[in-house]
Amino acid sequence: MDTTDALGPRDRRDRPELLGRPDFLEPVGRLIAERACERLIVEFVQTLDLGEPGDVAELFTPDGVWEWAEGDRRIEGRDALRAYFAGRPADRLSRRLCTNMLVTLTSASTATASTYFTTYRVDGHTGGMLPPRLPVQVGRYEDTFREVGGRWLLTARELFLDFAGPTERLSPADARAGA
Repeated sequence: MDTTDALGPRDRRDRPELLGRPDFLEPVGRLIAERACERLIVEFVQTLDLGEPGDVAELFTPDGVWEWAEGDRRIEGRDALRAYFAGRPADRLSRRLCTNMLVTLTSASTATASTYFTTYRVDGHTGGMLPPRLPVQVGRYEDTFREVGGRWLLTARELFLDFAGPTERLSPADARAGA
């Protein structure tokens, strides 16, 4: 029988064989780590949709990886990630919805997560509200996290698409009319 949960914080520090195990964290520490990873998932999509897309690179470790399960698309390292995300069209309007986030601590300083996402996106947007569109992507992110200097960061994000289509490009007249 594992009695780790019955150990107090001081007792746990005196047991080096427990270091690195996810059950080493007390319940509040576990919740804080899981919430930090969930926040990072939300921060990623909010930065991509509402901020400067290239800034999402700062949410990855220096050797972080973004990979698509299909299509041999793999971007590795912060500089390459920054260039990749900053290269999206300036007139792109996108909104991502993330749900069903399930974070699993794999040690006191590492975690994984699975998150469903839906992406709405058009290019050629010049402002204003558009009529509803169908999503261009529905899938899931499979993430790996590592705590670095007290901050949780992505070490890898793999994207799996279940449904996908082309990004619509608005005509100049549609963009002006908000169509």
